[in-house]
Amino acid sequence: MRSLRGADPSALVGPNGSGKSTLLRTFAGLLSPLGGGLQIVGTSVQQASRHIAYLNQFHSTALSLPLRVNDVVHMGRLDQRGRFQRRTAVDLDIVAESLHRMGISDLADRAIRDLSGGQRQRVFLAQILARRADLLLLDEPTSGLDAVGRSVYLEAIESERSRGAAVITATHDVGEAARCDRVMLLAGRLIADGPADVVLTPDNLLSTFGMGLSRSGDHLVVTEHGHHDHDHHDH
Repeated sequence: MRSLRGADPSALVGPNGSGKSTLLRTFAGLLSPLGGGLQIVGTSVQQASRHIAYLNQFHSTALSLPLRVNDVVHMGRLDQRGRFQRRTAVDLDIVAESLHRMGISDLADRAIRDLSGGQRQRVFLAQILARRADLLLLDEPTSGLDAVGRSVYLEAIESERSRGAAVITATHDVGEAARCDRVMLLAGRLIADGPADVVLTPDNLLSTFGMGLSRSGDHLVVTEHGHHDHDHHDH
């Protein structure tokens, strides 16, 4: 039995296929643990589901429908008000605030499938903010974001943590993980678990990423399949 609390790892770090997304989906209650049980803040995942916001890497359903940005962000309010209830003034205010926090208020009436990858990612992050959850589970949240988008994201997440939300991120971005309080390094197994400054050592990172890790001056740079993972388009 493992109990997941705010003091638990806030970053799951590893290359593609390392198990970090599977672990995050387990935390979200979408997969069953292979052994034992899982509790979040002292209760089962199923009972805690209304307090969890999960950002998936893939959004094929939303992109296949003729949805506006505003509609997608409002989906973050469904579990709070009920799926068949009318939107309330509170819902409208929270959605407007979430759009503003992600810098996409001007996109509210645009069709999401007409947006760039970076813009879409901001929309789905705004949906997560609109949920007002106690636990945010984010799978590669900065994927597709440019430098400005990343800055907007980091500011929003810091605000979420300030209001008391726990944030757990799955990423292969070592720089992103270094901002977290606690890190788990995964490579099909647990490599290291602890405070970021203790875990993110050159030896641990080499054990985790192997040939996918290279040096650039004094910095360690993570690559995927032999190339740098910096193909960001947020416009």
